[in-house]
Amino acid sequence: MVSESAIATVAALMVTASLPFYLYGAWIMIDADTVSWGVLIYHLKFIVPGLVLTTVPVVGWMLPRLLDQLGGVIVLHAILGLQAYALLVLALTGIVRIIHVKRAADLYDDPGQDVDLDELHPDMSAWRGRLRIGVFGYVIFWILAWLLGVYQYLGRYVLG
Repeated sequence: MVSESAIATVAALMVTASLPFYLYGAWIMIDADTVSWGVLIYHLKFIVPGLVLTTVPVVGWMLPRLLDQLGGVIVLHAILGLQAYALLVLALTGIVRIIHVKRAADLYDDPGQDVDLDELHPDMSAWRGRLRIGVFGYVIFWILAWLLGVYQYLGRYVLG
């Protein structure tokens, strides 16, 4: 049987390993002058593994154990993590609509067009706002949840 400490270590390493994927995925979008379909797909090649590295330990190990451990820092850790995922959903509600409109305007295949994105659809600025708030919110709450997770891990399995 695998010890709880070993599983906690693997979970902590997986979640921690997702950070470089998120950072590089974000850098791809920040550095791009124009977001073509190729840039978007390249970006997702880093973001999706980051999400998998975070979500698998959360769903497979952390959530099933949550009710047995409710208290103090663990509750705050769970709330921050859930808030991060809620903001990710908010970001997805914006990006799905943005992708749909940009594909309809052929801006991914011909990204050199000089088009103001806000002129493509009356709700475009709201969708872009959702995307920004969702992404930045996800990152902020992810970092806070990660810090609390590291604190819990150290206190329970390393120092405790």
